[in-house]
Amino acid sequence: MAKIHQNGDTPTLNTRVLPVNASNIGKICSKSKEEIETSFIEDWDLDTSISNPDITLLKQAADELRHSNVPVAFPTETVYGLGADATRSEAVRGIYKAKQRPSDNPLIVHFSSLKQLRDLLRPSASPHPSSHQAPSQQSQTGSDSDPIPAIYHPLIKQFWPGPLTLILPLPSPSPLAPEVTASLRTFGARIPAHPLALALIHLTGRPIAAPSANASTLPSPTCAEHVFSDLQGRISTILDGGPCDVGVESTVVDGLSVPPVVLRPGGVSLGELRKCDGWEDVRVGYEDRSLKGEAEGPRAPGMKYRHYSPRARVVLYEAGKKLRKEGLESVGKVGIIRTKRWKIPDGFDLENQAVDADQKSRNGEPSQNGTDASKERLNPLARILAPPIPSPRRLIPSSSESTLTSSEIWDVPLTASTKAIARGLFSALRDLDRLGVDVIYVEGIDDGKGRREGDEGERNDEAHDGGTRDSNEEKDLAAAIMNRLRKAAEVEFAVTE
Repeated sequence: MAKIHQNGDTPTLNTRVLPVNASNIGKICSKSKEEIETSFIEDWDLDTSISNPDITLLKQAADELRHSNVPVAFPTETVYGLGADATRSEAVRGIYKAKQRPSDNPLIVHFSSLKQLRDLLRPSASPHPSSHQAPSQQSQTGSDSDPIPAIYHPLIKQFWPGPLTLILPLPSPSPLAPEVTASLRTFGARIPAHPLALALIHLTGRPIAAPSANASTLPSPTCAEHVFSDLQGRISTILDGGPCDVGVESTVVDGLSVPPVVLRPGGVSLGELRKCDGWEDVRVGYEDRSLKGEAEGPRAPGMKYRHYSPRARVVLYEAGKKLRKEGLESVGKVGIIRTKRWKIPDGFDLENQAVDADQKSRNGEPSQNGTDASKERLNPLARILAPPIPSPRRLIPSSSESTLTSSEIWDVPLTASTKAIARGLFSALRDLDRLGVDVIYVEGIDDGKGRREGDEGERNDEAHDGGTRDSNEEKDLAAAIMNRLRKAAEVEFAVTE
């Protein structure tokens, strides 16, 4: 497994964690005659006329992105990103160096507005598509009036800003550094739905290449604490905007192929995509395993190499599979991540006090002045902070009834909604790793895979326990969660006991 410190490369930078309050960074101002509710991501400006420490820190980070080759970590709604100016090779190479990331793994480019994206797709030296181009080609490569392929317009209207990445044709000549695309003729683009991310990109004035801000192969970071743990000494600045409220990376879609495909599951579900014009027949184009060893390079991040893995051994139990008692016997220090069905193991009780962990950057408080989801998407500066994530709790033998001999058992109960499980998964893996557990047993959730004939009783039990079965959207989010877990697991208990 990859380590943070490799090949004698000793960290030398002083890493600063800078808390920034999103409510103090300014006000979005529309540049068009239309109201901001209908034109926000087209083109906008940020009124930072009132000076305060939060604005100052954000401007300093933007200046680093413009002039330094050391990447800057910042929050998005999915996970924390490690950003660099996507147009400068030296800056982009700084991402690969800090993460110890393989250079053939492409990066997603983040934009603050559709105008910024269109300007990149249609540089002044780039010829426009010919007027006699076939309609099917124009839908894939864009048009004179809009270089963004028409197949993506319904998705942009519905999901941007948000956790969706679009695979786009690389313009020629390309303003992007070649290190961004890993020799592909396409690149991934998205507009994030986090106020600090949007403001930072806007103030930088450059498209920002930004993979997750973790050491390569480790679980993705969902709070500033995780970034500091992985990259201390390797980067200078971490903007702390609190915990991420999605918790898994963006969905990656390729509309340039026919039919369109999902290359990575994430924050936007397959069911939601199929409700959009032109995406009714979207297919799954990923596998729940790494593609390392494949001759062809990955079409999107997360496809080729092992990802999301803590240092401890991960044992995944598919939905409905009971935790094996022998798994808790004589294995040393054990971590358990429970989701929808598992209870605290027989013979154990919860210790009175939870683990004493630093929760300052990880646990947010719901805003007292929050807005509904639609207004939040249109005006992300008014977004609600994510709720707290459960901490590990130590289990102790209830009495002489317990015959289990494990020295320590730590329990993380992500026993809530599928969204809450997604939000807390990476944090739970990291917390248990920090406690030094030898093995982590994870209860999987139902994503439609791993079932066998004769499991109808389990389905009925789930319906009884939960009242109703998960919606299609929840099942698709479950697919994103299980995709990460299957890639992290060394052992998987699936359809046989």
